[in-house]
Amino acid sequence: MATRVLHCMGNGLKQTRGGGTTPVNRQATALIRNLCASSTRHREDSWFKSLFVRKVDPRKDAHSHLLAKKEESNLYKIQFHNVKPECLDAYNKLCEDVLPSIHADPHYPCELVGTWNTWYGEQDQAVHLWRYRGGYPALTDVMNKLRQNKEFVDYRKERGKMLLSRKNQLLLEFSFWNEPVPRPGPNIYELRSYQLRPGTMIEWGNYWARAIEFRQQNSEAVGGFFSQIGDLYMVHHLWAYKDLQSRENTRNAAWQHDGWDEVVYYTVPLIQHMESRVMIPMKSSPLK
Repeated sequence: MATRVLHCMGNGLKQTRGGGTTPVNRQATALIRNLCASSTRHREDSWFKSLFVRKVDPRKDAHSHLLAKKEESNLYKIQFHNVKPECLDAYNKLCEDVLPSIHADPHYPCELVGTWNTWYGEQDQAVHLWRYRGGYPALTDVMNKLRQNKEFVDYRKERGKMLLSRKNQLLLEFSFWNEPVPRPGPNIYELRSYQLRPGTMIEWGNYWARAIEFRQQNSEAVGGFFSQIGDLYMVHHLWAYKDLQSRENTRNAAWQHDGWDEVVYYTVPLIQHMESRVMIPMKSSPLK
């Protein structure tokens, strides 16, 4: 419509060009200038806004399929139990009596990867990491069988009296991390948890696929996971160190590698929240 208006006004101006200007012509000229300026501002505004439009390549596969290991169908469950301070010793003893028997029983397609108490971070807390070989069907199988296990049912009832709160998440492991396997101790473990901005998991995986090469030389890398159920866009990195000083030395040494600073620079903006727990293995933990 604006184009037709400009065309008609242009013809009118041509017809009166030899006869000077009239009030009508002056009004027409002003209107044309306003329309042209408005069109220019619109183009500039659209161009400016386009700088902030996030362009995403179309994908035909879920993020979990792109990031997780293809050759295995392992599913992980991480549990966080906040224990009443006066019950922590009794809680640990209860876990040590029951959890290893489930881990060792071939009737259950699951393994206790590690079980810890938080040393630095949220206090009076226990963290358990389970692996289900066979994915969701294995998880369902274990849950159904445990409902018929009287020892486990009694364990849950007794455990409930000792807890202030609890939560869990279901996780997959990143394809570029090694699978966590039992290791001798004594070690301390650091669980670094990152809440990412929605939509940035692929970027995180791309950078850390390279970054992990800088952090495997001292065998400190234990496992890397991302959430599927529970808190979403959640990443957990699990590290092992001999003590707090070796942790400090190892982390500082990473900055001597070319490329580590670039990884940190580009991944920090992807994070909404991050948390570090330093944990001590329980006696029954396969990760000592």
